[in-house]
Amino acid sequence: MGYLKGAGQEVSLMASLNRRKSSNSVRKQSGRNRLDVRRVTCEEVMQKPRAVRSSASMADVLEAMTMKELDHLFIVNRDGVPMGRIHAIDVLKLISRKTVNRSIAWMHGIEAKQLINLPPMTVRLETPLMKAGALMLTHDLNQIAVVNDDGVLAGVVSHSTIARHLPKFVL
Repeated sequence: MGYLKGAGQEVSLMASLNRRKSSNSVRKQSGRNRLDVRRVTCEEVMQKPRAVRSSASMADVLEAMTMKELDHLFIVNRDGVPMGRIHAIDVLKLISRKTVNRSIAWMHGIEAKQLINLPPMTVRLETPLMKAGALMLTHDLNQIAVVNDDGVLAGVVSHSTIARHLPKFVL
């Protein structure tokens, strides 16, 4: 049974059976992956956060953003706890209001903490990635800060992180 005339046909029959087995195992594996995806935590996939101290000047913020080509930075206090987030658009708006004196000296006198208005939304290390993604969608965020048990900024989860780690059917 399963043997056909000629060695080539026998091999193709075996290959066909192997393909069926592998496609069934892929189906089972993808079912397992769906369950595993729900268990992925922010700690497992987070990226290194980009942050400056609250005492940094606006000139420091601007330099960090331009040198590292960032569109935002988290502002942290001396303990590393996030106080807010500065977006490049906010910096540009502030600069555009300072049209009277084109000197950049004023940028050295403004501290980063003066540029933020709300504390950033955060999740904990053990927060499921799917929950972080839902929060980001609900609040129209492109990144969310990940903090440890002490509230210290430990990492960041972005849209690209979520897209990389969650299957397409979820997105």
